[in-house]
Amino acid sequence: MTRVSVVIPCYRSAQTLPALVGRLLAVLPDVASAFEVVLVVDGSPDDTWEAAQELADRHETVRALLLARNYGQHNALVAGIRCVRYDVVVTMDDDLQHPPEEVPRLLAALRPDLDLVYAVPRSGTHGLLRDLASRSLKIGLSGRFGGENSGDICSFRAFRSFLREALDGVTGPYTQIDIAFSWATTRIGTVRVNMEHRSVGHSNYTVPMLVRHAIGVLVAYSSIPLRLVTYCGLLTGALGTVLLAVFLWSYWCGDTTVKGFTSTATMISLFASAQMVALGVIGEYLGRIHAERMGRPTYIIRERSESHGPGLSMTSDADGGHLSPPGGRHSRTLGPAR
Repeated sequence: MTRVSVVIPCYRSAQTLPALVGRLLAVLPDVASAFEVVLVVDGSPDDTWEAAQELADRHETVRALLLARNYGQHNALVAGIRCVRYDVVVTMDDDLQHPPEEVPRLLAALRPDLDLVYAVPRSGTHGLLRDLASRSLKIGLSGRFGGENSGDICSFRAFRSFLREALDGVTGPYTQIDIAFSWATTRIGTVRVNMEHRSVGHSNYTVPMLVRHAIGVLVAYSSIPLRLVTYCGLLTGALGTVLLAVFLWSYWCGDTTVKGFTSTATMISLFASAQMVALGVIGEYLGRIHAERMGRPTYIIRERSESHGPGLSMTSDADGGHLSPPGGRHSRTLGPAR
């Protein structure tokens, strides 16, 4: 049996955390020789941190981290993954749509020849429009990944802890751990699992947010937008050349009257809009470079709460924390991770 760390980014999940952790603690002893559950509260405005603290107080295998503000799901995952102790890491959502009872199936799919396994839902769980948008996003981003089923990325995943090294170079506020993992390994698999419908609250991801997320990932990890701008420039340049040839031909044929004002104005507007789009794309890249140069952190851990059992000690993570002595309650404020 392997040793497993479960990392859960938490936001507005005070009502679901007790049930989620309870179900995990019932399942994990059967599939892991040692395990821990790391709850990363991503600056949630409700009572999620209090719920996470209470669970960490009650169970030695539960640890809780509070980020200083809302940094985003992937940034919260980086914070939790950098703190894990064990050989295999499982990440899952906090809304109970990823059933803890499916964790054994996910771990079983992580064969010796694989480094990363994604859980793929057997059917949609968010409604037609949201599922369609989510699926389109995955297909659109699948070119950034290797592997046969690269379009089946999901936040319910299991991977070997050495892949944490892929996150060592992650700096700044823009993070996408799946792309970072794809740079580290191509041994990626999938497994079909049953997903549950959300019973409390509503998803924090909407269709516009998915679109913004897709654009953000493309800009942060790809030069595709710049290439599209180049192709757009070539296309509008070709259209301009054709129009110039038409006008010169008309003049050569003796037609010197001024006509076609509407079409000319339309083409000028088209070229101007293409230029503004190009400037916007370049500005987006420059803005991200500027943000990283300013030293915006990936996350800042404001506080942590955990109980250490006998013989266990907290390992130092990327924020420069120190080793803590084994045993007892530990809660402190930490500095930024760059």
